[in-house]
Amino acid sequence: MRGKGWVGYGSALLAAALFGAAFPVVKGLLQGTDPLALAGLLYAASGIGLGAVRMLLSVFGRRERSEAPIRRGDLGWLAAAILSGGVVAPILALAGLDRTPAHVASLLLSTEALFTILLAIAFFGDFLVRKEIWGVAIILLGAALVAGGGGDAQGVIRWEGPVLILLSTFCWGLDNNFTQRLSARDPLEIASLKGLAAGGVNLGLSALAGIPIPLGARVLGVSAILGFLSYGVSLVLFVGALRRLGSARTAALFATAPLFGVALAWALLAEVPTLLVAVGGLLILPGTGLLIRAEHSHQHAHAPLEHEHRHEHDEHHRHDHEGEPGPEPHSHRHRHEAMEHEHAHVADLHHRHEHP
Repeated sequence: MRGKGWVGYGSALLAAALFGAAFPVVKGLLQGTDPLALAGLLYAASGIGLGAVRMLLSVFGRRERSEAPIRRGDLGWLAAAILSGGVVAPILALAGLDRTPAHVASLLLSTEALFTILLAIAFFGDFLVRKEIWGVAIILLGAALVAGGGGDAQGVIRWEGPVLILLSTFCWGLDNNFTQRLSARDPLEIASLKGLAAGGVNLGLSALAGIPIPLGARVLGVSAILGFLSYGVSLVLFVGALRRLGSARTAALFATAPLFGVALAWALLAEVPTLLVAVGGLLILPGTGLLIRAEHSHQHAHAPLEHEHRHEHDEHHRHDHEGEPGPEPHSHRHRHEAMEHEHAHVADLHHRHEHP
């Protein structure tokens, strides 16, 4: 695999690790804190924290011309991503969780990756080769075993709860694919705007429902750190992976998040995993390896394309510049001429072509 290829896979797995590691901590915070209010705090913390980072980087000139800002034409995709993934999905998930036993809810929540992959392939120009399909299937099976084996099997199942959870994971699948359409833009800007919008809406809904916002120093402090790292930085890495790998591969790798949560709970809380969890974790590892190592190469044609994104002058970026181009990587609007060649590739920004 080329050196740059590892960046996308590493970003997706690190995003999953940061998000998955939040599970044991969130479990502790939920004792005495309403889930909707806590979600608002976590999202808001991610948006505020990432916004502060963007301001600092701008002050020191570290992001000038290195990333493409969100343009007016992107606002529709951004609004769709925020609405589906930051507003509708959490509300449906919370309503479903309230009506569903923990082990069933955990299994159903893992379908987010499945919906993301199916939508990406059916409607958003993504693709998977045979070895990758096997890798994805093994990861999803392992994630389902980890999620189901770690849940509480008590409770009565009502049909409304599972349906609501499936609708929420479908909305998150849409969100992932909508966000992929924005992945050429600045990941920090995308993640900070999504965090601020989702946090504001969730906190607003909490206020309308008469749910008190926890103001204790411990909850606010932990929520700030957790929101920034597990919801904010994780999303920045996720968007970066979407840019380099496409939605299908990124979603499959992100499905490993529960494994990291189980590992942290084992290490910090002495929660020994069940046999089912252990088997699922062992399945995730070879599935991830198979997905990463799968090669996909064939003769393919690039149609003329004009767009803007962060890039270096590689085989796909051999264009002229008006004036001083600045250090690489940099971002500006540029044109790709028609080209036909063969090399290993995934469904990144430049390889969303049809396959026979």
